[in-house]
Amino acid sequence: MDFRDSPNEAAFRKEAIAFLDAHAPETIGSYWSDDLTQEQVFALHKAWQKTLYDYGWAAVTWPKALGGCGKGPIEAIIWNQELAKRGLSGSLFMVGIGMAGPTLIAHGSEAQKRRYLEPMLRAEEVWCQLFSEPGAGSDLAGLATRAVRDAATGDWVVNGQKTWCSGAGYGDFGILLARTNPGVPKHRGITYFVVDMKTPGIDVRPLVEMTGDAHFYEVFFSDVHLPDTARVGEVDGGWSCAQTTLMNERMNMGGVEAMLSFEALRDFVKQQAGEVGPLLREELMGVYCQMRTLELLNARVVTKLGRGQMPAAESSVMKLAIARLMSAASDVAMRAMGPAALLRPGYWQNQFLFSPAWHIAGGTDEVQKNVCAERVLGLPKEPGDSDHKTTNFEDLPRS
Repeated sequence: MDFRDSPNEAAFRKEAIAFLDAHAPETIGSYWSDDLTQEQVFALHKAWQKTLYDYGWAAVTWPKALGGCGKGPIEAIIWNQELAKRGLSGSLFMVGIGMAGPTLIAHGSEAQKRRYLEPMLRAEEVWCQLFSEPGAGSDLAGLATRAVRDAATGDWVVNGQKTWCSGAGYGDFGILLARTNPGVPKHRGITYFVVDMKTPGIDVRPLVEMTGDAHFYEVFFSDVHLPDTARVGEVDGGWSCAQTTLMNERMNMGGVEAMLSFEALRDFVKQQAGEVGPLLREELMGVYCQMRTLELLNARVVTKLGRGQMPAAESSVMKLAIARLMSAASDVAMRAMGPAALLRPGYWQNQFLFSPAWHIAGGTDEVQKNVCAERVLGLPKEPGDSDHKTTNFEDLPRS
């Protein structure tokens, strides 16, 4: 591993720091803000995104001709690191700019690029993701939402249900995966669509979490008509579009420093517990060691990218480690608070209640362990995996 920036990387980091020093706001808030309403957080994010657009920093990896910086994945990591140092990570527009935008650039028509990309960068139109379903989470290719072509109009008629849809409550547009051909293996009969969330027949319902908040939604489609111009890529070719979306999602995830500040946790523990006893000190040190391990793994990923290589199972290892780290950190904070943790809401109470989601979202721990077992340890695949890739979707057993 090489922990040093190359000359080009150092120059880019210097440029990013200079811009942020000159223009970064003190805060843009987050889902967990104690002193800001969700409406205030949303307004702060929109204002910051407008500033980024005005100065050409709205999308680091997008081509310059489409409003981006024209940089690569390693510059995106550097940019995310510098944002995290200022508490500016976690944009509410990541589904659009980080996922939908790159997919439209790679697979969309020229008309779609002209229509959607600039308003997306300016945060004038906000995007949400319509991928997961009650029966298709970690096995996304098992999705059952149907899109059937209307022979008379050429429209696609969509029926089905999506769940855990980030941003659906305030999204103007969504990226949708729907099954258009059940008579082929499950990965081959999926088509990718852009959906105007105001289209008749779409019902968006909040999912209230243990925290009491509703950051995710379930979305029901009842005879929703989409024009063929809403289709991205080829009919039944949506899986390759989805892979582009998911790859960019992984690339746009910030490092551990974007999710957790050890210094903030340490200071909170000291404030709450007074004198930190040996048991609490040991648990706090465990969190520190996990964070350092993740930083080393991230350096490994950056080194690979800098050498023109693509990471393999590292993303699965990091996903597992981040889930464990966030659970451990919230456990330490709650232990330091003692019974007082039950008396009032707050940042760490929210993190504690949300921490189980880290072990599920983006692929469960069990799925990530399977990936690591197969790609790192060389263990055989699960029995029946090959059958699922060759059997037509309509013939697969479903719960």
